Amino acid sequence: MGENGSGQSGWTFLTNHARVLLTVARDPEMRLRDVAARCGVTERTVQAIVADLEQGGYLARARAADGRRNRYRVNPDAPFRHPAEAGHEIAGLLELLAREDDREPGRTPDPSSAMDEGADA
Repeated sequence: MGENGSGQSGWTFLTNHARVLLTVARDPEMRLRDVAARCGVTERTVQAIVADLEQGGYLARARAADGRRNRYRVNPDAPFRHPAEAGHEIAGLLELLAREDDREPGRTPDPSSAMDEGADA
């Protein structure tokens, strides 16, 4: 595997799917181009990942109130896909990693704020 310039190999713990899901959970009305920039991938990649997540039941989409953007709703009850994580729901991942940087350390966010609000974008 290649190195990232710091002498460490370029692998990471989270997949792009996880990064996109967490980014959308943090801001359900974020534009996909902004999700792409935050995740370090192309907008086309994010579009494909969002389609995968919707098809898998992890995200739902609807028009935001302004009618110009989409709003996403995350399904916290969706299970992980790999047998090694069988029996676990993504809610735990979201609780651990979806908190905003400006939140108090140790404070557990309410994952339902991005998951159970009305319309899906």
